[in-house]
Amino acid sequence: GKAIVASGSPFAPVEHKGQLHHIAQCNNCYIFPGVGLGVLASNATRVSNGMMMAAARALAAYPGAGVLPPLGEIMQLSRAVATGVASRAREQGLCPHQVPDDAGLQQRINDIFWSASYRNYRVAPDAIS
Repeated sequence: GKAIVASGSPFAPVEHKGQLHHIAQCNNCYIFPGVGLGVLASNATRVSNGMMMAAARALAAYPGAGVLPPLGEIMQLSRAVATGVASRAREQGLCPHQVPDDAGLQQRINDIFWSASYRNYRVAPDAIS
């Protein structure tokens, strides 16, 4: 009854000996959006091992219960990962342009953060054949 379990796809909680266990979804969506955002925010010329470690550390330090945070918090997590990645790129001298201090960097991340916006569509009754 003791294990760390993560899956690439979402699964419903599992009951074992009367206790409900939530299965973490371990997917590249936890790291790579934030890595890309951090690279864009810092204008880094390459992605270093140090930047990937900063991304992993940001994920590990993200508050919450369980092995990984819920996917519903992915936007906040992506910002945290981006901040770690961009800061590390700045520290490693991988940015050809001046990177702002932490507050300015956070503002830049927020300014370029993309959020999907979907319009509601409806099909006209006469368009269905």
